[in-house]
Amino acid sequence: MMNRREMISLSMKGAALVGLAGLPAATCAAARQPYMLDPLPYPFDALEPHIDARTMEIHHGRHHQAYVNNLNAALADSPLLGIPIDDLMRRIGEVPADIRPRVIDNGGGHANHAFFWSILRKPGQWNEPARGPFYSALLGRFQSPVSFYEQFDKAAMSVFGSGWAWLVVDADKQLSIMTTPNQESPLMTGKTPLLGLDVWEHAYYLKHQNRRADYVRSFWSVLNWEDVDRRYRLAIS
Repeated sequence: MMNRREMISLSMKGAALVGLAGLPAATCAAARQPYMLDPLPYPFDALEPHIDARTMEIHHGRHHQAYVNNLNAALADSPLLGIPIDDLMRRIGEVPADIRPRVIDNGGGHANHAFFWSILRKPGQWNEPARGPFYSALLGRFQSPVSFYEQFDKAAMSVFGSGWAWLVVDADKQLSIMTTPNQESPLMTGKTPLLGLDVWEHAYYLKHQNRRADYVRSFWSVLNWEDVDRRYRLAIS
């Protein structure tokens, strides 16, 4: 016969499973598998001289790995463990209140960094987004690429302490710039990130020390506009 603690535990797990009911079968099958840190899609020194290799090694191998480890620990007893990280952040309100702050910090850290690595590329010539739906939307919202860069830079510089600056598209398919503190994700408020910049000091301090503005400017030299354009097309489709 179950004791009271076992009954409460079973009830909580059952409630969490109900929350999973809205996910595809393949997603449910994947649940309970620990999150993993994927390797970078390029060498550590690929973003030199704009982001140095040592920063990339520490940022990816230590900071991002710690978020993954802590997220797995926070969800160890939850059937939510292992659902796609973006889905987890979109459904953050379904995470039990007692572990939600840890999931926001570490799940957001995992989601944000996985996103960040994917939108960077080996530096080349200064470029702009290709002409097409995204470029037209950018002009419609910000008048010119230069105006967008200026507004985004201002947002990135406005983050007090640790956080992120983002270009997002909302449910009405409108572009906007936003910031989030710490490791909060735009996904938590129903926004789809198109590009994002980590302005935590660990992202730039080894090279730029306290000169965040230098780091923010260097971001445009390693941004993969093709990936941003691809993300926009998916978001509005």
